[in-house]
Amino acid sequence: MKKFLLSIVAIFLLFTCSDLLGQRAQSVYSENEHADMMPEMSTRGERAVGVKTMTIVDKDYVDPFDGENKPRSLKVEVWYPRNGQAADDAVYANQTRNGIPFEISGDAQRDAEADMLNDVSLVVLSHGYTGYRTIMYYIGEHLASHGYLVVSIDHTDSTNEDVDPKKNPFSGFKSTLLNRSRDQQFVLDHFSNPVTTAQLFGSSITIKNAGIIGYSMGGYGAINTIGGCYDLSDQFITRMIFSQDEEKIKAAKEVFNTCAGGQPAADFTVDPRWQAMVSFAPWGGEAGAFSDAAINKIKVPSLYISGDQDDVSGYKGIKHQFEQTTSADSYLLTFNNARHNIAPHPAPKEAWESEYDFGHYYEPAWSTQQLNRINQHFTLSMMNCYLQDDESACEYLDLSPTSDQPKEEGKMTNPWKGFDHRYGTGMKWSMNKAGE
Repeated sequence: MKKFLLSIVAIFLLFTCSDLLGQRAQSVYSENEHADMMPEMSTRGERAVGVKTMTIVDKDYVDPFDGENKPRSLKVEVWYPRNGQAADDAVYANQTRNGIPFEISGDAQRDAEADMLNDVSLVVLSHGYTGYRTIMYYIGEHLASHGYLVVSIDHTDSTNEDVDPKKNPFSGFKSTLLNRSRDQQFVLDHFSNPVTTAQLFGSSITIKNAGIIGYSMGGYGAINTIGGCYDLSDQFITRMIFSQDEEKIKAAKEVFNTCAGGQPAADFTVDPRWQAMVSFAPWGGEAGAFSDAAINKIKVPSLYISGDQDDVSGYKGIKHQFEQTTSADSYLLTFNNARHNIAPHPAPKEAWESEYDFGHYYEPAWSTQQLNRINQHFTLSMMNCYLQDDESACEYLDLSPTSDQPKEEGKMTNPWKGFDHRYGTGMKWSMNKAGE
């Protein structure tokens, strides 16, 4: 009996020590996922994925207010098709809005050897206020598995790490307004430099075109990056600069109300490499942050994605932005009964300790995992259609107004392309086709 008890204790200690010494980071995704639940374009690609973390510096950054050169550094996460096996699986470490650290496991491998063709499409990911570079890592890994180079930004001054929600929750908001689009454009320019890619991957890679994906304030920046000029009002500017002096307001409007990466509204050019945009719950429409005339002239195909109960950015404002995007193909995907949290990965266990943290991820009427799969489906469809000229991918964007398959003459209508029969409910689709 004594030997039996000792054996049980030994087995317990063995497993306990194994857990402590070799414990994997948590997965935020359930394994209980049937293939029929997943839209077609959310299926993982054939390419294995690597990931690197690096810090890049915009040495030429000029402070928009005082005109002084102040180099701006950005930490970025880079996903890419990899060659062979690396030693370590990806672990994404960050912190909640309340500053609680967490780690989650990914499906990429850390610092693996790259395997990319010379002409590659770059996709830039841009988080909200506040957030972090891996909050949409599921999109980064997914696009890289289909051959894309993906770079996601920690927007300095605007991350969970930078902003203390208790002491000064809006400490980084002015920087966010100024720098979202500037950061996005800088990342494209930086990774288009063959010296950069040679240092990162061992050989230079040519960027043939690019797409931008933004969430909330990242979406606010993305709309500007492709030509939607800012048009912040005098009243809004007054609150930003804490002054009612007319001359100061006029000067500040010239600083804030720029286009396409910080260019003057009177004379700007959209980088022609931008060929597609996806904007999740973009802020600014309800706040009157954009010039309708400028959005009317956007030439980059755009997909807006929103919940119709968004109480942060405001669904009416997002819908208005879509309706004004008429000079290029534009689309609006609406999640019925969803609020603002339609883009982040599922909440890590540490976020469940407070409503403030949990509320950064949770959607009351939707499974976050299902939202993520749908997001993978439509972002890949957009990028394949407009960056790869893949006509078959464009078919996933030519949809009826509702996913609910309403009955006609007693029979259910067909599901949306890419969705299984009866499993694609709860969404609406609108589109403006350029020239029609």
